[in-house]
Amino acid sequence: MLRIGSRTSSSSSIMPAPLLGDVFPNFEADTTIGTIRLHDYLGDSWGILFSHPRDYTPVCTTELGRAAALGPQFAKRNVKLIGLSIDSVEDHHGWSKDILAYNNDETVSVFPFPIIADAKRELAVELGMLDANEKDQSGMPLTARCVFVIGPDKKLKLSLLYPATTGRNFNEILRVIDSLQLTANQQVATPVDWQSGNRVMVPPSIPEEEAKRMFPAGVYTKELPSGKKYLRYTPQP
Repeated sequence: MLRIGSRTSSSSSIMPAPLLGDVFPNFEADTTIGTIRLHDYLGDSWGILFSHPRDYTPVCTTELGRAAALGPQFAKRNVKLIGLSIDSVEDHHGWSKDILAYNNDETVSVFPFPIIADAKRELAVELGMLDANEKDQSGMPLTARCVFVIGPDKKLKLSLLYPATTGRNFNEILRVIDSLQLTANQQVATPVDWQSGNRVMVPPSIPEEEAKRMFPAGVYTKELPSGKKYLRYTPQP
């Protein structure tokens, strides 16, 4: 049975989905590496929990294959991955072999991150993961393609919700991680389409003279018709 915090989930006690800044539920669940408690599994790392409609399905196989192939990139950023699908641990183990075969990577024999078994959809319900518009053959809503990024402080830093029919872009997820980690440590913001190494923005809350001291590489202000000096850029710290 799924446990979240000190509570046991049931259909009569549904918690709201976590919001940005909330401490992410410290659930306990069965996975392909045994029973885990989420906060213990993450330790001091960042974490990404991402859900899937079910095992042995085409879009999910491509997504997990991509996530597995990008494992070194996530590890370099101190990010631990954990997947979720509604099928059993036994099914997950069998499916993992297909995913590795999809990657055409014969050097890997063990799947690089755990997959949660959520056969009763308890966790999918608790975390607001169900896609009401897409149903399985029995008429049950499919699990949507959620992405939850969790910081070392165990708080939710970002959430993305894709419908079951649309595969995720893991290059974008890596980009978001780079932005979250940079802005967690530096008083900057990242503009549209930012990539690691590009210039960043100085938040309006920082006074001009203070910004000059904080960013010795220089602060460039774009002139605007309003005359307001809020578009300020500086090289990435």
